[in-house]
Amino acid sequence: MLRSLCLVSIAGSMLLLSVSAQAELPSKSVHDLTLLVAPELPSIWPVGMTQHVIVPSRTFGPGPYHRDMIVIDEHTGTQWDAPAHFVPPPDSGLPGAGPMGLITGEKVPAWQFCGEACVIDIREHIDEAKDGESYLIAPEIVQAWEKKNRPLHFGDVVLFRSDYSDRYYKPFPAGERFVTTALRKETPGWPAPTPETMQYIGSKGVMTLGLDGASMGPLPNLAVATHQAGGKLGMIWTECETNLGSLPTTGAFYAKLPAKHVGGSGGEVRCLAISEPMLAARLIESAKSKRVADLSVALDEDYPITWPGYAPGDEATRYVGKTLNAFSKARGPYFARTHILDGQAGTHVVVPSYSLPPEKFDNAKYSPEVQAFLKKYETKYGPRGTSSLTVDQVPLSQMMGEAHVIDVRSLIGTTKEKDWPASPLITLDLIQKHEAAGHPLQAGEVVVFHSGYTDAHFKPLPEAPELDGMFAAPLAGKAEGWPGVTPEVIAYLQSKGIRCIGTDSPTLGGVNRENSLAVNWLAAGKGTLLVEYLTNVGAIRDKKAFFIFAPVKIKGSRGGYGRALALY
Repeated sequence: MLRSLCLVSIAGSMLLLSVSAQAELPSKSVHDLTLLVAPELPSIWPVGMTQHVIVPSRTFGPGPYHRDMIVIDEHTGTQWDAPAHFVPPPDSGLPGAGPMGLITGEKVPAWQFCGEACVIDIREHIDEAKDGESYLIAPEIVQAWEKKNRPLHFGDVVLFRSDYSDRYYKPFPAGERFVTTALRKETPGWPAPTPETMQYIGSKGVMTLGLDGASMGPLPNLAVATHQAGGKLGMIWTECETNLGSLPTTGAFYAKLPAKHVGGSGGEVRCLAISEPMLAARLIESAKSKRVADLSVALDEDYPITWPGYAPGDEATRYVGKTLNAFSKARGPYFARTHILDGQAGTHVVVPSYSLPPEKFDNAKYSPEVQAFLKKYETKYGPRGTSSLTVDQVPLSQMMGEAHVIDVRSLIGTTKEKDWPASPLITLDLIQKHEAAGHPLQAGEVVVFHSGYTDAHFKPLPEAPELDGMFAAPLAGKAEGWPGVTPEVIAYLQSKGIRCIGTDSPTLGGVNRENSLAVNWLAAGKGTLLVEYLTNVGAIRDKKAFFIFAPVKIKGSRGGYGRALALY
């Protein structure tokens, strides 16, 4: 079985990088259920929401990286609802208020994002309703599915398949058919469940749903009732999914990997399914037993989640969370937030185009310092290469696999203060000793370095002029840096068939700018993806675990913020 392929240009020639990987999950068994977010697509609700925007905040020359600033509403593209989206807080005095109004996105347990996909086919009812109305999915439809297949129970994820998004999620002007014309009462809306259906499904122990329509709420006047019926039970669901027709009726493992916005009403999410029978059964059992570890840091304005830079002018876009719609008579019966953030805020994947410039880039545009780094790099490792591979093009199958955790906690505290800023380095010798101790690397695994650094330093930002212990103090030479790898480790892991590497440090290259750049260039040139800023890796250190990361699917983004989970 061949691993996922990555196209990288080296010295003007195109090389197709592939590695034989016995442990690799076939890409045909991984199903992306997520719509692409792009300005030319109907990604946002056309009333009361913020338009999605992506703007380069920094690009190649004089610096060596490309960064994106992203403006995105939580309910953009494929997105999920936490209970707090439509259930008001218990002390608000508003209709439908209750305890579940306190359950914002980051408080939903990781196990609730996973389960067995149960696809209920309602395609025959698409466009059956009157203009401006939705076909109502009644409890009888769910019960008929159960009679034909099996009873629903805890651990299932009910997915209503109408093929609505497959048919109508198109570039404008055709894209107005997705939501806008239905709101104008010019075309039928999407099929959606009644409040009674939500109550019935909830009574079966099901805590997670999804559909490929624009909203779980039916038009014209049951949206609030349906949302509240499920929300008050603690249920969550995904809206605007796609490609549900690729799944079997039952038996596939389903996961949603949302951005972890603190205080959010839900948020932008990547949804996927795995249909390989043996692996799917194993992961479904883990989900039903609640053996799911959340490995992602929370996105919060008051925490160090954004790269502060080596020097002034190098800082990434700061994370901003703003309540766009609070529960009120003026704004309506729902709660939602919007965000401004760097594309690599929090837990993220580093794609090749973050550090590799496009073809025909003039290296003379680099600063003299970067040009000097590049000369040394190419002398030692060969041509740097170029790339146009953005986050929406990265195959999901490359960001998942059996977790191979390498414990590097012993490196903490091994640098000398007189040498700071400096990071303890994970060397090739350490990797080979790990293997010799009975832990051989297998092609297709996801290697995850466990240092405990993020666990120890992910704390609220201190009052100025004190420096935060995550980024600022190490970069200023006031504390030891986070553990990083040498470029030789990247090359060695790639030679073993490892194409995705994770770390519970903010970056895989450490605080040294030259080493970090060499690590990024070499990984990108070899088609290796880096998942950085993990946390809670100790939860899976001694367990057989399956690692999954997925970034938010934004067209053209070179920053891959998202969510990492592990099922054990």
